Amino acid sequence: MSGIKVVANNKKARHDYFIEDTYETGIVLTGTEIKSIRQGKVNIKESYAKIENGEMILYGMHISPYEHGNRFNVDPLRPRKLLLHKREIQKLIGYTTLKGLTLVPLRMYINEKGRAKLELAVARGKKDYDKRNTIAKRDADRRMQQAMRK
Repeated sequence: MSGIKVVANNKKARHDYFIEDTYETGIVLTGTEIKSIRQGKVNIKESYAKIENGEMILYGMHISPYEHGNRFNVDPLRPRKLLLHKREIQKLIGYTTLKGLTLVPLRMYINEKGRAKLELAVARGKKDYDKRNTIAKRDADRRMQQAMRK
């Protein structure tokens, strides 16, 4: 993972969901959008993916307009198509419809070839008590590590 530049990270997803599986997807972008992403002006915290007509669509991802883009800039919150193999999309249809799981992005990065990629997770929503248990376990682990250092 030496040539990867992480542009956006979704820490809230790991807090709100149990991650079952992850997929690397490509994303269809315009020229000004990729320039804005390379500058790190992207937010994936409120985004999610849906399957419509056999295509994976990402909603709620905000890419700020490129400063020098003038008329070529597009709507910052427009739905964007994700690129996956048909077999992977069929598998994800099974996860979302039969098991009731959600598709949330974990991180967006630029790979070695300069392509924007999105790490998409198949996730199960956490209840409030699950979130409290996770926080309590993390605090206990932290205290144990500190005690071991002393």
